[in-house]
Amino acid sequence: MDAYKALAASYDRLTNDVDYQAVVDFYMQILQREGLKPRTAVDLACGTGSVGILLAKRGLQVTCVDLSEDMLTVASEKAQSLFNPPVFVCQPLQALRLPRGVDLAVCALDSLDYITDPADCAEAIRRVYKVLNPGGVFIFDVNTPEKLRAMDGQVFLDEDDDVYCVWRGEFDEQTNICSYGMDLFQRVGNGWQRSFEEHCEYAYTQEQLLQYLCEAGFSHIEVYGDRRFEAPAEGEQRIYFKARKGKRK
Repeated sequence: MDAYKALAASYDRLTNDVDYQAVVDFYMQILQREGLKPRTAVDLACGTGSVGILLAKRGLQVTCVDLSEDMLTVASEKAQSLFNPPVFVCQPLQALRLPRGVDLAVCALDSLDYITDPADCAEAIRRVYKVLNPGGVFIFDVNTPEKLRAMDGQVFLDEDDDVYCVWRGEFDEQTNICSYGMDLFQRVGNGWQRSFEEHCEYAYTQEQLLQYLCEAGFSHIEVYGDRRFEAPAEGEQRIYFKARKGKRK
């Protein structure tokens, strides 16, 4: 089964511990340090649109891009009441195309790790560079290889009254991919519906991603620890990247 198909309807309930506001606040702090006030943004691999909706509430014109039609359907429903709802586009990031440039591109919650072919990841970053306006900024985070390797053999459980999800992580040193099979039980009427999804993340190193950013043409690249303006610490679980597209001369 495709990732995020059955999961889409329950995704927000199973991730209610994710502090999307803190993520967006960190984006805003980065932009303030860069002296930027973007008017347009693209939320890449937007999922159910939580980040894109928060950006829209701050007055930005937002485009939300995701490969999963099911996740985009949930995102669109969540955004209906907004005065300036995002535009939702179904695309893989390595084929990203937008009708016009944007000032800001963000990719939250290790979504780039889901591109498990390094060549596709490099192409996705090149595509982001192309859609940014001159002077625009790209901010994203990834899970570190240390975190993904540590998930090998781990079993996790998420549940509430209407959904129960159990998953087990496996890390393959040969492919450099962490995969986790996810058994999902969702209440339907008086019964339960079971489904299964497999999710895979590639363990990109900081050096790989820096190379892809430089090759795409980005400059003013910085790497941060998890939502703090410090270099990643040893054993860091999540790191953030900030890169800019050069200004038009």
